[in-house]
Amino acid sequence: MTAYDVRRTLPLRVEAVRQFRRRRTLVTFGILLVLPWVLVAAFKIDSGDRPDGAPGLVDVATAGALNFALFALFISTGFLLVVAVALFCGDTVASEAGWSSLRYLLAAPVPRARLLRQKLIVALSYAVLAVVSLPLMSLIAGTAGFGWDDVELPTGGTVPVSTALGRMAIIIGYALVSQLVVAALAFLLSVTTDSPLGAVGGAVGLVIVSNILDAVIALGSWREFLPTHWMYSWMDALQPEIQWTGMAKGSAISIAYAVVLLAVAFRSFRGRDIVS
Repeated sequence: MTAYDVRRTLPLRVEAVRQFRRRRTLVTFGILLVLPWVLVAAFKIDSGDRPDGAPGLVDVATAGALNFALFALFISTGFLLVVAVALFCGDTVASEAGWSSLRYLLAAPVPRARLLRQKLIVALSYAVLAVVSLPLMSLIAGTAGFGWDDVELPTGGTVPVSTALGRMAIIIGYALVSQLVVAALAFLLSVTTDSPLGAVGGAVGLVIVSNILDAVIALGSWREFLPTHWMYSWMDALQPEIQWTGMAKGSAISIAYAVVLLAVAFRSFRGRDIVS
């Protein structure tokens, strides 16, 4: 008879398979992988002139695959990727409570800290895949639709492909870091509620409120402490010379919030009465 070993409880492989089989996982990845092709089709259909004004990523989106991937990331950062990350991290524990299966997992017995750790690792892994899959599929769709060429900067000039690929890696890396605060809040709400929708909606709501407050110029420098203030700082990597200040501040803010929120999540779950 095999002795009880806490390290054998709730293996990552088992949790990953359970999460993958959920409909929300398949639907989320389906949307992220189809969206780039929809955008390519939209650009092919509408090739009219752009409105006058300051140049943006949309004006150079069809210049090549890399430009198209940057545009797809730009329009997805503020909402679509937020929803995807919040969905994976906010649904993971709350759904178990909603299905009345959480207490059975703990009765296995799976230590509470290990249960949260395993679920957090799997949720973050799927969140990373979600954030990375969009620009990667955009590169494929952009190559098929617009070919492969140097990156045209909205402000003028070009960046060679060899340099642009390195910058794309930096941009995706920063996009992942900036979503940490969303993941951490969604996870905290997931361990304090039995409603997955409430956990996901709460995290998305934070982003919406933060964006509204960020638009209030009267707040001055206090806006720099908002979790979404630096969300688009990855665009500093599109300058002729990379500007690191915004991304450094944004990373520090996001990581600090995430550490505090995850610590609160683990502490609150440790003493929570599990009745469902």
